[in-house]
Amino acid sequence: MQSNSVVSLIQSHRSIRQFTDDQLSKEQIEQIIESGRWAPTSHHVQAYSIIVVQDEKKKRKLATLCGNQAYVETCPVFFVICADFYRLKQASEIHQQAFEAGEQEQVLVGAVDAALVAQNMLLAARSFELGGVMIGGIRNDQEAVAQLLNLPSHTFPVMGLCVGYPDQNPEQKPRLPQQAVVFAEEYNKEDLVEQINEYDDVMKKYYYERTNGKRLDTWSKQMATFFSTPKRPQVGEFLTKQGFTKG
Repeated sequence: MQSNSVVSLIQSHRSIRQFTDDQLSKEQIEQIIESGRWAPTSHHVQAYSIIVVQDEKKKRKLATLCGNQAYVETCPVFFVICADFYRLKQASEIHQQAFEAGEQEQVLVGAVDAALVAQNMLLAARSFELGGVMIGGIRNDQEAVAQLLNLPSHTFPVMGLCVGYPDQNPEQKPRLPQQAVVFAEEYNKEDLVEQINEYDDVMKKYYYERTNGKRLDTWSKQMATFFSTPKRPQVGEFLTKQGFTKG
């Protein structure tokens, strides 16, 4: 099968949560940011901002806010990627136009823009032989994060990104089979249960080998447990406070 260095890089993704004490150069950080800036963006609105956090006290506080995820503190650089319509509000005011950005569509636009930026940044970092991990825990307490980072109205943190030199070499975590997520011409519900069961066997083997037999777990059981309770119900309240509606 034909491949190249970019495809190989993309398909070798692993989340890195342990980092050496080596620091990133200013040029590396700039190139990572610049790669994020050139991500696709809906209607050219560029509804994102990137906060670069290297201050140790601030990283420590963010680690706590993210659910006591220590690697947020120990990584050399922590990026917070935000959906950002504040600039667009300023543009509307310059031209004395109404500013309509509160509906769910714009929440989706901002979240997608931020996600594309973050993925570009991670790939750029990995091209420098760095490693990283996306941090959804940045949404655990968005209001506290917004206060810490001085975020204005019409913005919200979407994800964090730890970046540094890897100090671990984890095995790749298996993905769902292609047949379960890719369909020709239309969605196909047939055989999904069978494919999930097969994937459960793969994941059970993965966890067993990774933990030397201490963990026997399946993907479907993890997902069933995860979706059995509401997640981050305060996010809706924060978005409303920031100028986005729930409806």
